[in-house]
Amino acid sequence: MKILVVNCGSSSLKVGVFEVGKTAIEVFKASYEKFEAGSCSYKITRGGKTETGEAAFGDIAAALRALPHILRGHRVTELDAVGHRVVHGGKKFRTTTILDQPTIEAIKTLTPLAPLHNPANLLAVHIAQEVWPNLPQVAVFDTAFHSTIPPRATTYAVPKAWRDAGLRRFGFHGTSHKYVAIRAAEEIGAPLRDLQIVSVHLGNGASVCAVSRGESLDTSMGMTPLEGLVMGTRSGDVDPGLFGFLSRQLGMSIDEIEDALYSNSGLLSLTNSSDMRSVEDRAAKGDANAQLAIEIYAYRTRKYIGAYAAAMGGLDAVVFTGGIGENSPSMRRRICDGLEFMGLQIDHERNQSVELADNAAPQIQAYGAKVRVIVTETAEQLMIARETAAALAPKAPVPQPVSVAVSARHVHLSRPAVEALFGTGYQLTPAVPLRQPGQWAASERVTLEGPKGRLERVAILGPERPGTQIEISRTDGFALGIDAPVRDSGKLDGTPTVRLIGPAGSLETGGLIVAARHIHTNPDDAERLGLADGMLVDVHIGDEERGLVFGKTLIRVGAGAVTEMHIDTDEANAADIRVNGEGSLVPDLRAVAVPSREA
Repeated sequence: MKILVVNCGSSSLKVGVFEVGKTAIEVFKASYEKFEAGSCSYKITRGGKTETGEAAFGDIAAALRALPHILRGHRVTELDAVGHRVVHGGKKFRTTTILDQPTIEAIKTLTPLAPLHNPANLLAVHIAQEVWPNLPQVAVFDTAFHSTIPPRATTYAVPKAWRDAGLRRFGFHGTSHKYVAIRAAEEIGAPLRDLQIVSVHLGNGASVCAVSRGESLDTSMGMTPLEGLVMGTRSGDVDPGLFGFLSRQLGMSIDEIEDALYSNSGLLSLTNSSDMRSVEDRAAKGDANAQLAIEIYAYRTRKYIGAYAAAMGGLDAVVFTGGIGENSPSMRRRICDGLEFMGLQIDHERNQSVELADNAAPQIQAYGAKVRVIVTETAEQLMIARETAAALAPKAPVPQPVSVAVSARHVHLSRPAVEALFGTGYQLTPAVPLRQPGQWAASERVTLEGPKGRLERVAILGPERPGTQIEISRTDGFALGIDAPVRDSGKLDGTPTVRLIGPAGSLETGGLIVAARHIHTNPDDAERLGLADGMLVDVHIGDEERGLVFGKTLIRVGAGAVTEMHIDTDEANAADIRVNGEGSLVPDLRAVAVPSREA
């Protein structure tokens, strides 16, 4: 499938054409910027050759309308689809979406949330529909990757009427953060679902994202792309009280203040330049304003990295991308210096000699450092191409229903834990066999105790395991007074401790989790259902009126396993399931495995 990717900004246009199959190969790349006095500068790469120059396009619309002619001139023909970057998808658009008129109208209503970006994105959509009326148009949203961020990180503590009107945090640069996390996992040689990564996208727009085990947990941009880091012309975090202050002191209107925060703040306001290269050059010559701007920029970024390491409860890698993140060794060093207490330290020689050709992702941490530091070029257009292809791929037929079982709170005990709770040499008593072969519920029970309260008569599931694991619901965590993370079974590093109490003693142990929903299946059923071990799928449970879709459900394939989905009691209550039920895989929303290194 040959896909044209259009990334239309407020002052620049980037396009790429990708051949998407098992891999995605970029066959054409162009950028247009500095539109003024009836012309613009351009850069086109095709077949390994790059040309630059001036073109007679007075604005972005003119460049867009000329694209068919430009592509034909470079022997790029027979497109199959157009994929568009759309910055803000609001609450409605949580995944890649094929564009029709109702969808376009819905995106228009989001303009107040991204006034600099969504209008430009929609301009590209309208012109693409004009010049390629028979091609499908697809929107890939910056905000979609952040749909996994939990309410505790998306909710502002403001009046309910404001929240009901749509005031909440969304996050941006999602395609960039998703790509660099996947690329970092490949470079590290570990599954993304096992890693805790901070993605640092530093460019004219800048943001930091906590990618916890493959999902966005938090990100620095909020309801709009204005929150967070200091940027080229945007302020980043400010006290919202400034609106009242500036109105009273300077007589400024809301529109004037907002425009200044977007267009006349950030590096520009501190140094009269939004270009970090210029700011660094001036700082080296003794410019005090430039020096202060660099210190503020690095400090804000370093603060977010530390905060997100704390939010995830650990850190495996920091990944730098974006124009500044990729090209400024001094800024990378300023940000990383002082984080040695976290096990993060860069090697200065490696940092100075970064080469990023051919999708490289060099590691620049000091040898022996606990936290990896990686630099890589972002590939937002590659991700847009792949997501566009996935949205247009033929959908598999809905497979047979999957049984759903409610998993109440329970514990899996190790041999030392059994003996601590029940006595030396004690053997648990199998009482009730479970559906999964070889597993059973014991006759014995234990009590869980936390700082707030107790949970009595908690079931023990056997057989014994190498490490103790305690599985509770989110509501159980509030009853205990402990914040348990959502984890796959067996992923217990950094989990909180809880007291287990048995008839012969008690035990303080880690391993307390809210088990991530999952589907057990065997190789034969997995093949029949089109599933693979480690795949993430969406599952619809319930009727059409009150049904729910449970996203990112992990597939666990094991010999002899009975095909069954496990959810906890909170999830069961939300789906109105008492003991068991049925669910159906949602083929339209299946997670797409994205190869992380492409030509």
